[in-house]
Amino acid sequence: MRWKKARRSDNVVDQRGSRRQVGGKGLSLAAVALIIVVGLISGQDPLQIVSNIAGQAIQQGGINTGAHNSKQPSAVQQDAQTEFVRAILGDTEDTWRSLFKQAGKHYADPTLILFSGSVRSACGFADAAVGPFYCPADQQVYLDLSFFKEMEQRFAATGEFAQAYVIAHEVGHHVQTLLGVSAKVHAARQRGESVKGHNGLLVRQELQADCFAGVWAHHAQQRHAWLEPGDLADALNAAQAIGDDRLQKQAHGHVVPDSFTHGTSAQRERWFSQGYKTGNVSQCDTFTAQRL
Repeated sequence: MRWKKARRSDNVVDQRGSRRQVGGKGLSLAAVALIIVVGLISGQDPLQIVSNIAGQAIQQGGINTGAHNSKQPSAVQQDAQTEFVRAILGDTEDTWRSLFKQAGKHYADPTLILFSGSVRSACGFADAAVGPFYCPADQQVYLDLSFFKEMEQRFAATGEFAQAYVIAHEVGHHVQTLLGVSAKVHAARQRGESVKGHNGLLVRQELQADCFAGVWAHHAQQRHAWLEPGDLADALNAAQAIGDDRLQKQAHGHVVPDSFTHGTSAQRERWFSQGYKTGNVSQCDTFTAQRL
């Protein structure tokens, strides 16, 4: 992947020099209170904010509490990985700014926080075990770069385009926030519709983020022609590798569809492909799709 063609984003904040004391699992009372206040101010459901940490994380994991770190974020380190992240985020900005403008809307860029080990967001404290995640309360993407090594070692998902897919997926959740998808999910939840499960709202939300990642990839390829042989296969393999069915079978030896939150390997590959082939946001309506 010839990613060096892309414009570098100025919206990457490197907090990898920060250190936190991490306590027991779960959200502290202070964190819960913060989420409630943020929800009331922003008009979002506090439960939805929490679910975005647990439900949108690519790798299943827990959320740990910790003390606030008073250290200021360090300057962005000019290493190859940081440059890669800045390039991919910058290109997602260019894509979504253009698509939103075409639709008569304004795209507000998200900030991407690089962290190591643990991090504090407006959604609470999290450690690297939850994987990359997006917090709608502060409209920021959180990424521990060690996840890319885990993709290679644990999931056999290799290649820079596979890593780009991960970033674009989380940015896809930001797009959902700006489009009001989260609010619609909350309204459906209030009506008693299913949240978890193979046909639930969480799965549909995650698959739409996969499709949005594909939409970005489509337009990025049109601009740069930067994909090399094997790149697309790497991204599709990554989508397959982190499907609920494959992860559950690896972890427990069996699959429990009623507990799905992200979709099967086949579904994740299909919706990313849908976005990539069409480049059309309207083709990513997973919420009305009869077949996921």
